[in-house]
Amino acid sequence: MKNITSTQNAYIKQLVQLKDKSRERKKSGLFLIEGEREISLALKGGYELETVLFNPDIISEEKINQLINDNIQVIETSADVYQKLAYRSTTEGIIAVAKSKNHNLHALQFKTETPLVLVAEAPEKPGNIGAILRTADAANVDAVIIANPKTDLYNPNIIRSSVGCVFTNQIAVGSTSEIISFLNSKHINIYCAALQASVAYHTQDFTNPTAIVVGTEATGLSNEWLENSSQNIIIPMQGKIDSMNVSVAAGILIFEAKRQRNFK
Repeated sequence: MKNITSTQNAYIKQLVQLKDKSRERKKSGLFLIEGEREISLALKGGYELETVLFNPDIISEEKINQLINDNIQVIETSADVYQKLAYRSTTEGIIAVAKSKNHNLHALQFKTETPLVLVAEAPEKPGNIGAILRTADAANVDAVIIANPKTDLYNPNIIRSSVGCVFTNQIAVGSTSEIISFLNSKHINIYCAALQASVAYHTQDFTNPTAIVVGTEATGLSNEWLENSSQNIIIPMQGKIDSMNVSVAAGILIFEAKRQRNFK
């Protein structure tokens, strides 16, 4: 088994670039996954691992062998090297180098004739994206689509804040125009969370093919979404403000759709 003890090792420097820079992740098609649970979910989600690095002071080689198969390269690292690669302040001693998936819209496959899709337009904060993905996983939606993404899906903060749900959801990305065209081609009704020309969300029938679309708290949805909406919907607010966190709003709307579908 290979052992790396120097933080100046060329391969380690390359992995640090993968951790820190979106450009490097996109160019190489590789990214880092930290943590046992996250790696396990990635494997279940069909992700291919290239290498696993571990620190034996934190996790045993036996546990590594239980998690992965024999075809994956395993590298033992010193504590200094591991800390150089780790994103979290508290960690589990294991990091994997994984291959990115294709997130093209047309790679989406729906297993039902009445899919439930969650669309988020231009979410900026990785923490919000992670929370949206956790909500989507909890509701077992058919797909999550990110319109005009501001950060790549394999940002380590998205992986962390989604607790690995970036690997459990079927995810696609595209421009607003591309996504609207795709949804229309699949005859999926578009329900936009918006203040303008809206009706209370619970008055709508979400048992048909449905896309629930949410925007940012600061600017809401773009006009293109509003012009192509089947119906704008609103969550009635009883306090002093007129908006809530996007991941909270997405959860309320998605679980109303699940309630109408008897949680199927």
